[in-house]
Amino acid sequence: MSEAAVTAIKSRELIDRLVGFNTVSRESNLALIDFIRTYLAGYGIESELHFNETRDKANLFATIGPRDRGGVVLSGHTDVVPTDGQNWTKPPFEMVEEDGRLYGRGTADMKSFIAVVLALVPDFVKMDLQLPIHLAFSYDEEIGCLGVRSLLASLSQRPIKPIACIIGEPTEMRVVSGHKGKMAMRCKVHGTEGHSAYAPYGVNAIEYAAKLINRLSQLGEKLAEGEINPRFDPPFSTLQTGTIQGGRALNMIPGECRFDFEVRTLPLFDPQCVADDIKHFAQQELLPKMQKKSAASDISFDLLSSYPGLDSPDDLSIVRLLKMIMGSERAETVSYGTEGGLFTAAGIPTVVCGPGSMAQGHQPDEFIAVAQVALCEQFLQRLGVTLCSVDHSILLAPDNK
Repeated sequence: MSEAAVTAIKSRELIDRLVGFNTVSRESNLALIDFIRTYLAGYGIESELHFNETRDKANLFATIGPRDRGGVVLSGHTDVVPTDGQNWTKPPFEMVEEDGRLYGRGTADMKSFIAVVLALVPDFVKMDLQLPIHLAFSYDEEIGCLGVRSLLASLSQRPIKPIACIIGEPTEMRVVSGHKGKMAMRCKVHGTEGHSAYAPYGVNAIEYAAKLINRLSQLGEKLAEGEINPRFDPPFSTLQTGTIQGGRALNMIPGECRFDFEVRTLPLFDPQCVADDIKHFAQQELLPKMQKKSAASDISFDLLSSYPGLDSPDDLSIVRLLKMIMGSERAETVSYGTEGGLFTAAGIPTVVCGPGSMAQGHQPDEFIAVAQVALCEQFLQRLGVTLCSVDHSILLAPDNK
């Protein structure tokens, strides 16, 4: 049996095993992390863990190859989105192979990449790597890229940092050098309850929330008329209100209402201007009217999550390297977010390239094509061979120093 065939079998086995761990973001990922840690230890690779405050989740970081120089990070998140309310026809936490597809929660986003990385570990260990391969597997990416921050804080304090990062989010193995950033916020409107027959005397929280949402809609229209970057689809920053809750009964003046909104920004756009505008509108335009009727009225805003966009130049060393390995003429962009902007902000130039399509991510009966897994295996094998080359100057260009 060829080495490629052995790797393919191992990849399938590991995808099945990783999908079997229920790592929805509200759950612990420690069982999966412990499995990976034990697996790596079997090849003589030590792992370090970075726990959250309650120690029920952890990031894992490990190094294969020399430790006296910077290397390339292969990064992926271990958490997945929920399956609640979705119409699955296959068991979500069990890999099912059918018609050239591997089904299961996380097969596309993004346990298959992690599985293929692990499947290549035996090969990486045998290689004479001139630059190390680092493995970084995080938690809570799906709820705002929260977990990886403690890992990056640790890496930033080290005398020798990784010189590049490849995030294996699903891009159909296309080289992606840019994506949008995101800021998510929650607004809480506190009014005054009462009988609906006396509506003019109360403070209707839903109605004031509606005024705020209308303001956000207007800001969204301004964003569409602002900065344009044709590399993205849509080519401008976007704003939307996603959820709203309020009211107890039709014959009651609603005293409470809350809604969540998000801004998805072009890489260089600062979403704080949106937050500042809506807060100013609330404080200067709405709150005085509300408090004229009831001094207890209030409007508050909470930041739910935020992460920066990614904008790696095409001439960046790691971008050039991946284009060379994949035979790509250009790097592309995506509109969804990754941890890439955070790695870049930590001084680790980053590119996104992984198997599968985000069109299947977060969907019922999520799947990845077997052909995509094979492409990822080939890519990582080529990457390992490249990092064995004495002439690895492509990753030591001035932009990485």
